[in-house]
Amino acid sequence: MGKHLLSQEEIDALLNSDKSHKEMEELTLEEKDALGEIGNIAMGSAATAMSQLIGRRVKITTPSVSLVERERLPQDYPVPHLAVEVRYSQGLEGMNLLIMRERDAGIIAQLMLGQDPEEEVELDEIRLSAIGEAMNQMMGSAATAISTMFDKVISILPPRVELVDFKKEEADKFIPDDGENIIVRVSFKLIIEDLVDSVIMQLLPVSFAKGMVESLLGAAGAAEEVPEPVAQPQASREEVEPARKPVGEPVAASPQPQPVVHPVQFAPLRTQEGAGEQGNMDLLLDIPLEVSVELGRTKRVLKEIMELGVGSILELDKLAGEPVDILVNGKLIAQGEVVVIGENFGVRVTNIVGIQERVKTLQ
Repeated sequence: MGKHLLSQEEIDALLNSDKSHKEMEELTLEEKDALGEIGNIAMGSAATAMSQLIGRRVKITTPSVSLVERERLPQDYPVPHLAVEVRYSQGLEGMNLLIMRERDAGIIAQLMLGQDPEEEVELDEIRLSAIGEAMNQMMGSAATAISTMFDKVISILPPRVELVDFKKEEADKFIPDDGENIIVRVSFKLIIEDLVDSVIMQLLPVSFAKGMVESLLGAAGAAEEVPEPVAQPQASREEVEPARKPVGEPVAASPQPQPVVHPVQFAPLRTQEGAGEQGNMDLLLDIPLEVSVELGRTKRVLKEIMELGVGSILELDKLAGEPVDILVNGKLIAQGEVVVIGENFGVRVTNIVGIQERVKTLQ
């Protein structure tokens, strides 16, 4: 039987396979547990931030840490996914990538815009901006949460959000790269009430993951260090016991200084009625204040604000002819009616609160 010779491609594949298996073992069990704990704290805070933004209950739980080869990403994510690039500006050096399904991102964007979350939509520019703001709030909250774990300030840059097809070459600019073939992947369960029951993934370079673990363990070790008590020199018997006097010789008692006690003097608690208040007010009369007039207010969702254009009309919460509010430094002190003085608008005061109430309002 003839011997089967391996081709160069097969030899390269075997060598790369051995290298990949070596790289797969780069993270110890302790390091994986630490990464899972970091992710659990960070995403728990991110879920709270998202819940406040979209007005729905959000859970991001059950982190699972694994390693994946870069070449497998197109197979693991065969359809376009939303990619959120998060770079750190303070406390940590590196970046990571969050990946979620396009449909899940569309639901979050619809909720951010106040629209029907069950409607099938495409991630256009407006929705990408909405999901980008959500991710900025989420990851900012996550960075604040892990700052306590690492015992230092950790900040991020505004995340970059884009719909990425991992089967195309341009996706390489999003994939974390530290020169290694292996990437750390942390998977989380994402639940948004009855709308989303999915998975969100975090990709980060092995070197960055190890750096975070070392920083975390270093912070924990510093917190656990307790200074050892300093040994005090033992006093001699002569220092502990005073020198004994001969029997029969009187011992003079050391005179103890007596404290000097004086009765405490308090200033009178009250002065003449109104004198103190007037004196204090005189010190404030030259302070400049901002006076503004509020015609009315209204509330609109983000979608309606973004659709505003020239000629748009906003309906306010006041009827025509109602008094307008006069505010000083944002505090209501009076009401009035709008008048015209020459070419300018003015306000004639029709109702004003008392002096005491105004002072309390301006405090």
